[in-house]
Amino acid sequence: MKKVLAIGGSSSKKSINRTLAMFTASKLENTEVTTIDLNDYELPIYSQDLEEKSGIPENAIKLNELIKSVDGFVVSLAEHNGSFASAYKNTTDWLSRIDVKVWNDKPMLLMASSPGTRGGMSVLETAKMLYPYAGAKIVADFSLPSFYDNFNDGISNEELSNTLNQKIKTMQEAL
Repeated sequence: MKKVLAIGGSSSKKSINRTLAMFTASKLENTEVTTIDLNDYELPIYSQDLEEKSGIPENAIKLNELIKSVDGFVVSLAEHNGSFASAYKNTTDWLSRIDVKVWNDKPMLLMASSPGTRGGMSVLETAKMLYPYAGAKIVADFSLPSFYDNFNDGISNEELSNTLNQKIKTMQEAL
């Protein structure tokens, strides 16, 4: 059985991206899914001075070990002002200090969603450009626009649902 880590790129307790990542990962067959809440891995704001003074925080080390233990990732990114949510960016900054190949060359289904009609496209495009350098093998990507109109215990828009199902199939094949 394959192991997948589902990550919502936000520290919000009501994260729509964590919801989307969990929903999507649950559709993978013969797969054990672990979902994380970034709040369970709280980290100080990264700085070189802090790293030199105190070393790598224990929560970053724990999360890195979890990342190493899985076969792939379903990541859904929140978009804050066109970029990564600060808690998520800070987490990946710390992780990159342990291993620049944060994602360990494992398959990733990369997604984004937002309440707006662009569905987090700015952050998704940025991640698609940067993540291969961080060891992500992006096998598929998906944007869910207008989350509250298109998601209710699943994707209600048939076209978007069919598109996501194809992306899930691609991820399944990559695992």
